[in-house]
Amino acid sequence: MTVETESSNVDDSNQEAEPAQLSDDEANKNPPVKKKTCCTGLKVFLAALSFSYLSKTLSGTIMKSSITQIERRFDLTSSTVGFIDGSFEIGNLLVMAFVSYFGAKLHRPKVIAAGCFTMALGSLLTAMPHFFMGYYKYETASHTASSANLTSSVNPCSLHQDVNKTLLEVLQSGCEKEPSSYMWIYILLGNMLRGIGETPITPLGISYLDDFAKEEDVPVYVACLHTIAMLGPMFGFLLGSLCAKLYVDIGFVDLGSITITPQDSRWVGAWWLGFLISGVTSFLAAIPFFFLPKHLKKRKEANNDKTSHGLLENTGAISKKLTPTKTKQRKWSIILKDFCSSLKKVLSNPMYFTLLCCSLLQFSGFIGFLTYKPKYMEQQYGQSTSKSNFLIGLTSLPPVSIGIFLGGFIMRKYKMSIIGATKFAFTMSFLAYIITLLHFFVGCENHVVAGITVSYEGKPTPYHENAIFSECNSDCKCASNVWDPVCGDNGLTYVSACLAGCTTSVGHGKNTVFHNCSCLEVSSSWTGNKSATLGQCPKSEDCSMNFIYYTVIQVISGFCYALGGTPAYIIMFRCVQPELKSLAVGLYTLIMRALAGIPAPVYFGALIDKTCLKWGTTSCGQRGACRLYDSNAHRYVYLGLSAVLRGPSYLIGIVFFILIKKNFQNKNSRPIENGGREDAPMNKEANCKIKEHLPDSADAENESCI
Repeated sequence: MTVETESSNVDDSNQEAEPAQLSDDEANKNPPVKKKTCCTGLKVFLAALSFSYLSKTLSGTIMKSSITQIERRFDLTSSTVGFIDGSFEIGNLLVMAFVSYFGAKLHRPKVIAAGCFTMALGSLLTAMPHFFMGYYKYETASHTASSANLTSSVNPCSLHQDVNKTLLEVLQSGCEKEPSSYMWIYILLGNMLRGIGETPITPLGISYLDDFAKEEDVPVYVACLHTIAMLGPMFGFLLGSLCAKLYVDIGFVDLGSITITPQDSRWVGAWWLGFLISGVTSFLAAIPFFFLPKHLKKRKEANNDKTSHGLLENTGAISKKLTPTKTKQRKWSIILKDFCSSLKKVLSNPMYFTLLCCSLLQFSGFIGFLTYKPKYMEQQYGQSTSKSNFLIGLTSLPPVSIGIFLGGFIMRKYKMSIIGATKFAFTMSFLAYIITLLHFFVGCENHVVAGITVSYEGKPTPYHENAIFSECNSDCKCASNVWDPVCGDNGLTYVSACLAGCTTSVGHGKNTVFHNCSCLEVSSSWTGNKSATLGQCPKSEDCSMNFIYYTVIQVISGFCYALGGTPAYIIMFRCVQPELKSLAVGLYTLIMRALAGIPAPVYFGALIDKTCLKWGTTSCGQRGACRLYDSNAHRYVYLGLSAVLRGPSYLIGIVFFILIKKNFQNKNSRPIENGGREDAPMNKEANCKIKEHLPDSADAENESCI
């Protein structure tokens, strides 16, 4: 204790003596330059960080909007494509803890720049398989016919009788020549690399802002960051919509020969184009950080208002001046020991741990919901991938951006304490949850597909009694595993023209029309033409109205949830010690990635796969991507799983509020795990933190001081 007291006295005396020696120079030169540099540097960093947020959310949204395209292009199941989507979180998991802790000790802007470059490489690697694969061969009878040197105008019914042997040889040769069986692994690796690159942006960027900005400005800066970041998903979904409308091999194939449309479940858009654009954006985002300093100079008034974290940095700087040799001799073992000690302090904080559990359930439901949202809109409401992405970007994300910004503005205007912020965040989140439950009541019925969801007479059939063959097509000897749907004039969708009993066809490409379809006569209420056109029949008018209700519910619930987003994010900083905030943010993100971001898309996808009614077939004759889902089962699985995950989180949220109220109700009490900035005299904490920062201080004395 004697040595410790003496060292602290030496620090105090030097701290008072050093400004006295430099007072003349500072009076003549430093004040105006210091004020200008601080203001300019902080604004430049905020602008650069905002653009990096925009680029990382743009890249992430391009992946989300391309999930369905990738699933169809590589003939994957939903669970497999969910694992590919989760590889981003795996990349985060590999480096998150070390970047959050050791990155704060390095040149943070340059570490962020390196991360942006890595994101750019990951995006380019993700797009690479497109340029090494052959042309997309979608599942269709007409392509198979042309491969067998037949014309598309032959009798669809007799087609499968005459060329069964030839078709088998074509399938086998296509299987042998197919080079893209495992090309999706490059997408997985690229997404993982992008996750590694995204890692330092949030923890190091937020901690850098929090170190050099005024405390009352931090919520506004965080709200601005998140608001600008929301432009990334908006532009990403709009870009994904444009890419999904373009055919995957555009510029290399004759589009007139393509028989499918963007509404078809086999359609694959130019998914690779979005990754090229996001890669260039990430590269540009890295450049400004190379010109930013490691530390920004702070104003005196900012220092007076800041927490003990700034005092810790000053004390550490003086300690380095006094004992440079001693500081350089610190070994990695001591740093690792310090890391383990800091990790123990964060995890033993009951408020932080409770917030972690609550957020984990919320994030699990949210990430699964967002990953398969375009697929849900396609299968439930009959929307195309392009239109689904467009509507998500245009209607869902702007209200979320406004909600995030207003949340930060309200928090600053009313000077919310941590208790008030907790109440506000909990209320808004729970209100959004209640509104979201209305989605269960605005679903649509199944597609009317003969032999799968209804009989050939148009009567509903049980889920497992799929009778694809009927007397009306028994003479055709059709293939049961081919998905090439046609829409009959009677409003029924048939799996193929052959299974519809059609005997003649007219036209070419998308304009092909089949006539003399015998299965249309089976329908008891139909007396019109016996013709069919390519593609599935559209959903009913009632379904279109329900889709409008779905969109309105989504807008309102998204706005309410986002309104409490910024206060909830700031709470995490206030319930841990200031010097541990960078580690707390990094650990929070790591656990969200590991326990929610990775497994959630997988088990959401696995359960969604269980609702599939008709699977596609690959060129090798194996099971491909799902073509048709049970709409009712899909709705209950997709919405129900999200609701079940989020529901218990509000019970944990009540426990969290009780802990917050207990620890912050008395303004004069400061618990060990508090570390908050409000409600306590600064001098006492500053002295304790300075004492804790000294290398010779004992751990027991540090804890008692806190």
